[in-house]
Amino acid sequence: MYKQISAAVLFAAGVSAHGRVMSPTPRPLGDAMKSACGNQVWNMQSSDSNGNIQTMAQIGTSQSDFDATKCHMWQCRGYQFDDATDASIQSFTPGQTVPFVVDVAAPHTGVANVSVIDLAANSVIGEALMSWDSYASTETGIKPGDENFNITIPSNLPPTCAGKGGCALQWWWDARSIDQTYMSCVDFVVAGASGSGSSPAPDPTAVAPTSSVPANVAPAASAPTAAASDDSPACTKRKTRRAFRA
Repeated sequence: MYKQISAAVLFAAGVSAHGRVMSPTPRPLGDAMKSACGNQVWNMQSSDSNGNIQTMAQIGTSQSDFDATKCHMWQCRGYQFDDATDASIQSFTPGQTVPFVVDVAAPHTGVANVSVIDLAANSVIGEALMSWDSYASTETGIKPGDENFNITIPSNLPPTCAGKGGCALQWWWDARSIDQTYMSCVDFVVAGASGSGSSPAPDPTAVAPTSSVPANVAPAASAPTAAASDDSPACTKRKTRRAFRA
């Protein structure tokens, strides 16, 4: 009973600000996510598909059916490739322009980017395809370019991206002002992908700041990011700092 009450309180606290990709069709919520992340986390996303990762993680770690290793909360918000469908797996060509539509339900100042990630390695491939150093600002409001923009599929993606379940486009929004992170993945294949592999691992000596996230959930850093070489948000943040170098 205590765990159920705690999860309900956390859920209520986490429904104030949201964001997700609407188009291209993102990876859907399904039974594989429920099995990996647990019923309470699944229920949260089923009720509020825009919910933030920090609240999901706090709910998950309080539940006995949450498997952090399988859930991969900090990759694609815990949504599993096994739930992908033919309709949600996109087919792109090198150099193709892909329009994105994002639903930002409430502005909260942060940073954001869109990157190609290697799902098995949990790492970023190349540089960010699109990035914002001020995203969904409470000072300016939601700008048209925050919710509608184009990205270009790189021409040098590795062979990993030629097969289903190899790569995804990951939209990532980190609202540092409220310590909430939002993420959506678009699964895709690119015919003839044969370029270089993933980006090198980040500097292991970098240290992320602390936050109010429980000790078993690594805190999110203030720098922009996409994916990383493990499931911790701290490592995730360090992975793509170079995408925002001057």
